Amino acid sequence: MDSSPRQRIFNVPYVVLLAIAAISLVHVVIAYGLDNRQFNNALLAFAFIPVRYNFNLLAAEPWWIGWGAAVWTFVTYAFLHIDFGHLFFNAVWLLAFGTPVARRFGAIRFSIFFLVTAAAGAAIHLAIHFGERAPMIGASAAISGAMAAAMRFMFQRGGPIAALAYGEPGSYWVPAVPLRGMLRDRRVLAFLVVWFGINFVFGIGIVALPGTEQTVAWEAHVGGFLAGLVGFALFDPPPPLLPPPADDADLIEGQPEAVGHHGTAS
Repeated sequence: MDSSPRQRIFNVPYVVLLAIAAISLVHVVIAYGLDNRQFNNALLAFAFIPVRYNFNLLAAEPWWIGWGAAVWTFVTYAFLHIDFGHLFFNAVWLLAFGTPVARRFGAIRFSIFFLVTAAAGAAIHLAIHFGERAPMIGASAAISGAMAAAMRFMFQRGGPIAALAYGEPGSYWVPAVPLRGMLRDRRVLAFLVVWFGINFVFGIGIVALPGTEQTVAWEAHVGGFLAGLVGFALFDPPPPLLPPPADDADLIEGQPEAVGHHGTAS
């Protein structure tokens, strides 16, 4: 009996594996390849630090922790993690929600989407914590964006949720539900309640993030989530570019201050 349709559902797109490999490699280098001084320098250069956007500080600092870092840290912070528990937690969620979104968007669109939602999370974090010194690191804002994007089609009739039971290879390309329509779907509403509830619990410190006792940057999660939810249509391939719901599904995959006790985890 040919079980290839079911196997295809569980194959992970290369772009998701590469993203997980990238954040893992960065963490290994930082955890084992840097001394304390180098580690702190890496945070200054690549973590998202709200106080950096004080114009007086920007003018006084060298470019690599001043104007340059003020630009690239909107995305580079997403590749840093506090410890292996934080890394593992994010990798699991990226695997779960990045996979369906990457299958639908393709590698290039998904990569840009990942960076844009990370930047959106950083922007919301900056707006709320402007002037604070605590660095923010972690891929959770981008992963939250993937969760939101997946909601636009995961629950649709014939979508990936149904495909888990029936092995439908075209499930990732079902029409997306309009934003207004999402509010009429009880499954989507239940997901939203649970998602925001979890972020609230972690965000106010009732429960610690698995593997770490750092403060959770829940505002960045919300920023990434909203960017993924509202910006989904900008990345979703138009109908002529979507592959037919048959065995051609594989075509999409081929396209592709130290943190210490003062940091925030995303």
